[in-house]
Amino acid sequence: MRAARRPRREPGALEREVLAAIAAAGRPLTPAETLAELGEPLAYTTVMTTLARLHDKGALTRTPAGRSYTYAPAADPDTLDAALTARQMTRLLGAGTHRAETLARFVADLRPEDEQLLADLLATHQPDAEADNIDGGPGR
Repeated sequence: MRAARRPRREPGALEREVLAAIAAAGRPLTPAETLAELGEPLAYTTVMTTLARLHDKGALTRTPAGRSYTYAPAADPDTLDAALTARQMTRLLGAGTHRAETLARFVADLRPEDEQLLADLLATHQPDAEADNIDGGPGR
């Protein structure tokens, strides 16, 4: 008889858990230390892959440490989730073929206070200013 399978995580849930574990540690962690901090029965390679992907996305920095790396948040942990969410929204918008319709539906679905916040942000946005990367540097 097979052991009961764990329910699947929501998309991005493991990445958020890894980021939270590293931020809570308050210091750079190796993959093995990250695995221990998570306290879950995950494969070491799963954690390594997740760390590498977060590094590739710009969410983590990595520094060589012996035969491995240590990983640390690339930005203030309080703003990192917002930066990752914005990056995903931009990626999804770029993947679609009906940008105007997608944006119109997005705005139509906003709560009034979020719509006002978006209007305020657009009013103060500098069109030729470069967007910030997750690490706070110039981007796009």
